[in-house]
Amino acid sequence: MDINKYRLFADVAETKNFTRSGARLGYSQSGVSHILKSVEAELGFPLFIRTKYGVSLTANAELLLPLIRTILSESEKLEQTIHSIHGLETGKLTIGTYSSISVYCLPSILHEFKEQHPQIDIYLKEGGADDILQWIDGNVVDLGLLSVPRFRTLDWIPLGKDPLMAVLPKDYPISEEKEFRMEDYEGKPFIISAAGTDYDIHYALESSGIHPNLKYSSMDDHAIISMVIHKLGISILPKLILTDFEDKLTLLPLKPFYYRELGIGMRSYADLSPAAKKFADFTKEKLSLFPNLADKATSTRDSAGTVYRISSHPVLSSGISPETCQRDR
Repeated sequence: MDINKYRLFADVAETKNFTRSGARLGYSQSGVSHILKSVEAELGFPLFIRTKYGVSLTANAELLLPLIRTILSESEKLEQTIHSIHGLETGKLTIGTYSSISVYCLPSILHEFKEQHPQIDIYLKEGGADDILQWIDGNVVDLGLLSVPRFRTLDWIPLGKDPLMAVLPKDYPISEEKEFRMEDYEGKPFIISAAGTDYDIHYALESSGIHPNLKYSSMDDHAIISMVIHKLGISILPKLILTDFEDKLTLLPLKPFYYRELGIGMRSYADLSPAAKKFADFTKEKLSLFPNLADKATSTRDSAGTVYRISSHPVLSSGISPETCQRDR
C-alpha cells in the first residue's frame, strides 16, 4: 500500500473527520473518501464507521492503527537518514507537551531551534500526562515534554524541577512563615486537577496523608485558577502554570516542599529520528532557556543531559526514585 494512504488513514483516525484530514493533507473530501474506499477494497474489510458526527474506527482498523503508525514513524526516520547521508537536514517531528510548557518554555526554544534548523518542521500536541504517554506509546508523537512518570518504562532526559505551590485567594489569611503547610488543607474546600491530567498533585496529597474537601475537579488549569480567584476553594498547582497570576492570587511554597520533575520522555532515544534526536539534544543543552525552573533545578541540573531508562520503579543518577524525589523533606 502507498505510504500516503497510510498517512491519510492515520490522520483520519486522529481527526475522525474526512474534511479536516483532507484540508491538512491536501485532499478534497471526495478525494479522501475515494482513497479510503480503495484502501478498504484492498484490505477486504471496512475501516471506518460513518456517523452524522464524523467517523470512528472499526475493530479491525483499531488493530491496524498502531502498526501503521509504526510504519509511518520508520518511514519518516528512513527519509531523514537518507537526507542526512546526502548532507541535507530536513524532516518533521511531533512533540506532546503540557500546555504550561508550550506557553512558558517552548516558544524561546522553538525559536532558536528553527533558526538553526529551518528545514525541520515541528508539530505540537497538548494534553495531560495520560494523553502524552499514550501518544508516545502509539507513535503519535516522537517525544513528550512532561513530568517524570511513575510505573512506566521510558527513556528519560531530566530538565528541571517545577515547585508545587499553594494556590489561594488574594485575601486568604496566611501565617508569617510564608509557607503553606500541607496539613492546613485538611477538610478545606479544594479544587483538584482531573485524574490523568496531572499525577504530581494527587501524589502530594496522598503521600502527605491529607484529605481536603474535594469540591471541584477540572482538566483545565486556568479553570482551577479562576475558581480559586472567585473563592470557590483552594488548590495546588505547579509554579510554571501560575506565571502570569501572581497579582491575582496568593501563592506560597508547600511545607514540606513538593515539586514535579520535568523532562523529555521517549520510547527509545537510540531509535529517535534524526530530527527528533536533534531537538532532544538541543533542548537538554539549552536549559538556561527554562528561566521558570532555574531557581529549583539544581539537583536535576547535575544530571541533566544524560538519558536514563526509567521503569516501574525508576531510579535516577542520584539513586532517588520519583516517589521520594518529588518531595524534599
